[in-house]
Amino acid sequence: MNILLVEDSLSIIKGLKYSFEKNNDNLIYNTNVKDTIQYLEENKSKIDFIILDITLPDGNGFDLFEKHIKDTNIPTIFLTAKDEEDDIVKGLNIGAEDYITKPFSTKELLARINKIMLRTKKQSIIIVKDIKFDMDKMIVYKSEKQVELTSLEIKLLNLLFLNIGKVVSRTIILDKIWEWTGNDVDDHTVTVYFKRIREKLGTDIISTVKGIGYRIDEE
Repeated sequence: MNILLVEDSLSIIKGLKYSFEKNNDNLIYNTNVKDTIQYLEENKSKIDFIILDITLPDGNGFDLFEKHIKDTNIPTIFLTAKDEEDDIVKGLNIGAEDYITKPFSTKELLARINKIMLRTKKQSIIIVKDIKFDMDKMIVYKSEKQVELTSLEIKLLNLLFLNIGKVVSRTIILDKIWEWTGNDVDDHTVTVYFKRIREKLGTDIISTVKGIGYRIDEE
């Protein structure tokens, strides 16, 4: 497995490189945002997993993740000394798979990575109740019958399935709709979109988290 470590502490880099090589994994590292962006532009198809520090010499891991990593769908763990609850919640809400604070156990980090990789390998088709989402084909089924959704509805549902078990905020949804369509919509329009998706699915798998956003939970 090819793992990209974005970290500026040479002692952590050295320790993790040794541990991952013993585990037969290939650890590549960058120490700043600029080099990481350039590396991803040239090699993102070769990377299986990313371990990302938040505080970097020329920027922060949150911005790097949101702007350059999230859309690659490469599983990512934040690894950082920032252990405030708000930082942890932010890291998970923007789409990271996990969040580990320093000091940390290398064995625990390896275990979490292995667990995430096992889960993501199984995620090409996700089933919740009687709804099945084929993530590769972008097709939704209800009790094996295909559900007809618009392109935008499929993308919105895919966004929730990519973050299953996590709340996707209205802010992120609004930003995504702008990115996908170029339309500047409001909260009411988002509510209407999800009302239509729920009606077409005919199964209430989408939970509304009042004042925050939407979530789909694994059974």
